[in-house]
This record gives sequence, C-alpha cells and structure tokens, in this order.
Amino acid sequence: MRKRLTTRWGAAGIGALFVLSLAASPAYGLNMPAEPSTAAGLTGVEPTGADSPTVGGNLGNQHYSGLSQITKENLQQLAPAWRTHLSAVAPASSNVGQQTTPIVVDGVIYVDTPSGGVIAVDGVTGEAIWKWDKPAYGTSSTRRGVSAGEGRIYTLAGGNRVVALDQSTGQELWAVQPKGANGEDLGRVGKVATVYYDGVVYAHAADGDRGAVVALDAADGHYLWHFFGGPKRGELFTGLDGVTFDASETWGPVQADGTDCAEEGGATSWMHGSVDPEQGYYIMTFGNARSCTSSQNASGRPGDNLFSDTLVAVDAKTGAFKWHYQSIHHDVWDMDNVHPPTLADIEVGGEERKVVFYGSKSGHQFVVDRTDGKPVLPVTEKPMITDSRQHNTATQPWPETRLLPDCVVWQKLDADNVPGDPWRGVPNYNGYQADAEGDLVFNPNSYVSADEPFLTYPAGSSGHREGCLYDPQYELPILSTTSQNGGGDWSNNSYSHSTNLVYFPYGTNPVAHYDGAAANGLRAIGQYQTGGILAYDASTGEVAWRNHIGTDMSHGQGPLTTATDLLFVGQIDGRLLGMDAVNGDVLWDFQTGNGIASAPVTYEVDGEQYVAVLAAGSTNPYGGSVTLGDSLWSFKLGGTYTTESGSQEGPNTAPLSIRRPVGGTAVEGSTVDNTVLLARSSRTADTAAARDSVSQNGMQPTHLRVPVGTTVTFRNPGAETFPSFPNLKEHCATQFFEGEFNVRLQPGQTYEHTFTRAGEYFFNDCTDPRPTGKIEVYLTPKDQSGAVTFTPGKIGLGSGTGLFTGVNGKVTAQFALPEGYTYDSGALLVAPLTSTPVQATNVTANKNKVIVQFDAADIDNNVPTGEVSLTVRVDVLNPAGVQERLSSTATVTVVK
Repeated sequence: MRKRLTTRWGAAGIGALFVLSLAASPAYGLNMPAEPSTAAGLTGVEPTGADSPTVGGNLGNQHYSGLSQITKENLQQLAPAWRTHLSAVAPASSNVGQQTTPIVVDGVIYVDTPSGGVIAVDGVTGEAIWKWDKPAYGTSSTRRGVSAGEGRIYTLAGGNRVVALDQSTGQELWAVQPKGANGEDLGRVGKVATVYYDGVVYAHAADGDRGAVVALDAADGHYLWHFFGGPKRGELFTGLDGVTFDASETWGPVQADGTDCAEEGGATSWMHGSVDPEQGYYIMTFGNARSCTSSQNASGRPGDNLFSDTLVAVDAKTGAFKWHYQSIHHDVWDMDNVHPPTLADIEVGGEERKVVFYGSKSGHQFVVDRTDGKPVLPVTEKPMITDSRQHNTATQPWPETRLLPDCVVWQKLDADNVPGDPWRGVPNYNGYQADAEGDLVFNPNSYVSADEPFLTYPAGSSGHREGCLYDPQYELPILSTTSQNGGGDWSNNSYSHSTNLVYFPYGTNPVAHYDGAAANGLRAIGQYQTGGILAYDASTGEVAWRNHIGTDMSHGQGPLTTATDLLFVGQIDGRLLGMDAVNGDVLWDFQTGNGIASAPVTYEVDGEQYVAVLAAGSTNPYGGSVTLGDSLWSFKLGGTYTTESGSQEGPNTAPLSIRRPVGGTAVEGSTVDNTVLLARSSRTADTAAARDSVSQNGMQPTHLRVPVGTTVTFRNPGAETFPSFPNLKEHCATQFFEGEFNVRLQPGQTYEHTFTRAGEYFFNDCTDPRPTGKIEVYLTPKDQSGAVTFTPGKIGLGSGTGLFTGVNGKVTAQFALPEGYTYDSGALLVAPLTSTPVQATNVTANKNKVIVQFDAADIDNNVPTGEVSLTVRVDVLNPAGVQERLSSTATVTVVK
C-alpha cells in the first residue's frame, strides 16, 4: 500500500478536506468476508483475465477479456448460474433502476445498488457478502460504477462525497467532500464511476453548472489536484509541444455584468477517464459548453470554448496539463463526445501506434495518438453553415471515415414505407413539407426563412439546412442528426485484440435545436427512437459491420468482447445478447426480465468462466415504459438456475415506447366531441398567449383516443371559437409517416377524417413543426368464448438439455371465426407473466378459422407451470369490411 505524503496536507490546505468519522455507516455483513485484495491486472492495454477490476475491464476501458472457455461452439450451453435481487438484501429497499457496470476482484463482484449503495457478491454463488447502504448523509441515486485498490472500494455518495469502504467488510473508512486547494467548489460528484490507480482515486463532477475532475489520495481521501473543463480567467496551459495558451480567451471576453461564461458553467466530465500507465497520463473527456445563456445559445460566448468537447491528458499524479484534442468547436448542439476513452496499441500504415479512441454522440470516431494528442487517422476541418448570431465557427473537425449518417433522410410519407429509414426526418422541420404525392420537398418560404439574413453557406452547399450534423439554429427549431441522446452518447466502446475492431453501440434520435429547448434539444415527437451496434477497423476507421438491432444502445448498453470472438451486450428491453464479434450475428439471446443499462463483465473462478450483468434499467430514452429492476445475473456453461416460473429466463419486459411520445394524458374523443384544435396551448383559454401556439403541446388535446370508425374533426380555431384571441395564421395537420392526411386550414376552417384501422397516427403543423399531436385509434377486444383451442391441451415446454436454449418446438392454436369474418392481422398470445403479447411466428387463415403458431421458447418464460389461462387475440374484418379485434381464452396445462 502506498504511503500518504503528509506534506501534501499543507499544499492542499487542511480546510479543503472534509472528513467524516470512520465507519460512520456500517456495512451489513452477510457471509464470510472476502480477503482484501489489490485489484490485479490494472493495466492500460492488456486483456483482463480472471478478474475484471475496473468498470472498463482494464484501465484503458477496452472491455476485452482474454478468457476463452466460452466459445461460439459451446455458447448454447451458456445458462444462468444465479440471480441476486440486490435491493432485497438487508438493508432492504424497494429501489429499482441503475446504470452501473460491475467490477470483479478475486471472484467477488462489487456493484452499486439501485438505491446508490454498494454490495459485494460472491461470484460463484451469488450470495451477498456485505452491503453498504443508507448512510446518514444519503446516497447518490444514479451511479455508474465503483473502483478497487489498496483493499478498499471507492464510491460516491450524498452531499458530493467520495467514500472509501473496506473491501472485506464494507465498513466505511473515509468520506470526503472534495474542495480545491483554495476552497474552490469542484461541482457535484455523484454519478460518474470512480477510477483507482497507483494510490490515487479520480472522481468526476457532472450534472451541476460547473464541474471538475478531482484526484484524491486513496489512503485518506485528501485533495491532490483538480482540472476544470471551463478554465479560470487568465489560466495558462503549456502542452508537450511547448506552446503556452490562455484557454479562457476561447470563451470570449467577460460580459458587461461581470459574467465569465467559462466559469459560470463551463463544461463537465460525464464519464470516467482512462489511465495510461506507460505515459503516466490520466485521459478524460469534457462535455458541451453549458453557459451564457444556455447550451443552445452561444451568442455570449464566441470562440472555441475550451475545454468543452475536448479530450484532455494530464499527469496522473500531479494533474499537470499535457495535451488536448477538441472534437467540436463552439458547441451549440450538446453533441459532446463523452464516452469513456478507450486505449489500444495498434498498427496503422505498418507502424505501431499508441492510440485513444474518442467520440460518441456525433457519430465521429477520432483515433488520436495518446502520447501527444495528434490525430492518427485523417481529420479535416470541414466548412460548415454558420449563423452570425451564434458565432458558429466556420469549420468543424471531420474524420475521413464516418460511422453514422451525416444528415437526416427526408423520406416520402407513405404507408408502405413505415417505419422507414432509421434516420428519417419528421415532416415540416427545416421547411421540408409534403407535396401532393407525399414527397418531402424543401419550401424556402416556410418558417426557416426568418433565419436567412443571418446564415452563411459554404461553397457547394445546397443553400439551405438539410438536417445535417452541426446545422446552426437560433430561436427556431432546426432538426439535425445525430442528437444529444443519439450517436454513441455515454455507452462504452470495446476494443478486441483478436479482431482489431472497435465496437460502437449507438442510438438514432434526430433532434431539433433552438434556444430554450428543454434537455438541450427537442427529440422530434413521433419519430422512431431505435439503435444498434457497429464495428469498425481500428487501423483504418472503416465500418466492418453494422447490426441495427432496433432499440437504443447509447445509454449504458456497452459491449464486452472476448478472446474467442464473442461479443456480449445488453438491451433496454431486457435481453442479453451473445454475438459473433467478427460479423455481428446474434448467436445467443437471454431475457433477464428487466432493462439493461450497463455493460456485462466476464470473470473466472476455480477454472470456470462466468458472464455477469446488472439488469436494473434506466429511463433514457424510453421514459417510464422501461421495466426497471434490481437483478444481478451470472451465467456459466451448464448453469442450472431457474426462476419462479420454472424457466431459466425472466418474463418479457413491458412494451417500450419506441416512438417519441406526445405530452399530456390521453383524452377520450367522446369527451371533446372528437375534435382537435390546431396551434392552441389550451382548449379553453381565449388569450393572446394561447393563440397560434408553437409549443409542443400546441395541439389540443395532444393525445386523443378514439375507437376504429370514428370521424375526427381538425379545427384551426377562429373567432367563432375564441372571439377575443382567435388564431391568425394558417395551420396544418400533417400525418406522418403514413401520410393519411395533410391539410392546410385557415382560421375558422375544419377538416374531417375517419379512422378505419387501429394504430397511432402522429401529426404536426407546417407553420411551426413543434406542436405535435397523436390520434390513438383502438379496438376493444370482443370475447369469443370457446373460439380458441390449443392442440394438444397439455403444452410441454421442457428442455431436452435442461437449459433454456434447449426449449424448442411450436405451440399451435386454432381460432374459430364467426360466419363472414376474415383474418386481417395481429395474431398474438397474451400470457400471464408479461404485459407484452407474444407474436405469432406463423398464421394460416382458412375460411372459418385461423391456425396460429408460436415458438415454444417465446412462451416458456412468460407462463408458469400447471393450469394456465392463455388468450389468443386476432384482428379481423367483419362482413361489412370493418376492422374488429376478437379475443378468446383457453385453459391449458403447462409442463416444464
């Protein structure tokens, strides 16, 4: 154990350290204590072995394991060894949801609990060893990982505290509230994973207005150094090249009222850094500029705004600046590249290079020499459209190869083209309006024309904003890709020594930026929020493969690769996937029962390899539709754990709200005369503030529910509705993406539309695209007693191998239709353990019956054993050609 240098007390200032009493918050011992251990394998670029001692696997955040017992050939034998409900362990709580990635030291897993505490779990049995929770000063609810070193576990807690726990017992050893050497407020530490290396603990402040990366002595938590993303006025930095510069000058002058934008908000570090032991560097990323007046209004902060959107390397011991690389100049889009930097030693052009992979939200990936901060793969300064009010820089760094599309796709509104391209744009944004055929065509006379006097276009530009990366905006919404919630966001990458590929999970979520937009941008309401994972060649940057799985993978769904060319990655719909790291094929699929918002880990105990993942869930970007939980799962070859249902898998999670939802609660159409008022922020307020609304809830109601066959009236309310303050402008109801209707209405005009099929019908306004509404057209299931029968009535869901992968075969049901009815679509099975219906794999429609088949493996984890009621639901057309939904339930016997 490294001895503390007592002279540093004076250098830091005793007042800078706030120490709480030792063992103030006792851990709850639950098993034989683990022996203290230094986290073995703490290297920057070597594969992990039996342990996975950091949240990045190794200090270079490679998330790559040299373990080789689990292979493509035996992957079907991988099954759960155990599951532990972390919140159920004393002191018990009802907390669910967490974003943390576990670490493993000497066969013991250390992980944040859903309540923000820390638990130690035996990696072989799943038994809790100790749990530290509910200290007097509180915990930090959202956590992204702990670190280990010198026999301690380092975590964060309430009141901006960094805490050290005894690795064997969980007893609290010290807790500090870091302050700078001169008493500086370093920001809110509470979320980002801690990092331990060689006697130093690194903590990152995020969420607040201004935050630093701070280094503490691991022995007692006393302050060593800090580094702000927003520099102090007049602060000088000298890099390895010998050049000295004043970073504060890149934020413009101090404002007339004394406000310094760099210090008012600056930039914070949202994810943990990496350590390069060979160079002696700590490498960290800082996010977007967050100040003067908002993140999307840069009128008061001209310049590049260092160190926002910047990769920074400092001396790991002293914090002395070494080099920086800025990926976005003068960010007004919250497009920061903040995923944990990943280190590797690779060959580029026949030369060995020491690199760091950097980039996330933008869909760019910069390959930077970690010895000096210079690009290894080609980067050019690409000319950009600029807005004089925003002080946009004329160019932006642009890698020669791109991972994700540069621009949104303006696809035709057509029922045969749904959902369409993952990067398609919502109509009416950027002036792209539907013509008579449904094609989205740029209209220069639309709302965007107000910006034209302030815009400058580079040579070769189309002369308007197409929805491309870094398109400028000011007060009016401009849609662009990727988004503050898209690209790679904060999920980690993985680098494989075997394939020389970097694995990059991503989300697709185009966003409209404008001054005052909440959450640093409006993810366009009604768009599909999807995602996937890709792999690119580390030495060239070229994409090797892409698997657009369909759910967002940019919010903690970090991949893990192994020496056997397997890739493990979680999904927010609860699935843990085992993929072929060479080509991206899914080879193995396990349903945990709760959303996954963290990276899996692999470790080895007594010659057996395990894979573990925390399935707790997080709300980004699907809100309350995500199934949260508290389950830590571990898998091994031949694992025999079974859940309460008798199956190894958990039940399917609840349906995700894949499309960006409208605001407001659902309103039954019958209560408002099946009428929608366009461009009004209130159905009743006859006020100037309510007329010609451009707010997101500017359709009243925003969410209207009606049964199939209902005629809905769309009204641009004039003086007959609001005598004092009628709407004054033309407004539209543009339905997307099916293109069912697209009408322009003058004040006082109406349009009627009859909805003949169930579904969600989003629409927005061409005058300003922000007001968006949804018509939910539903079918009420009609019970058909005795119509469904299962053949046979005794359903065998057992596995020939004893593992969940051995559940095979089909479950067949026959649904008798009433005379004159025909099958239309939507054959589903409603099972008792999940709210998500099971999709049919095959449907045969005869004259008076429907034969429906389901995969036994899809049903197995959603039903218990014994007598079970199963409901089959089908959508049909009645003799009049009107869509109906029929439902019938039968009791079967399930055997596993």
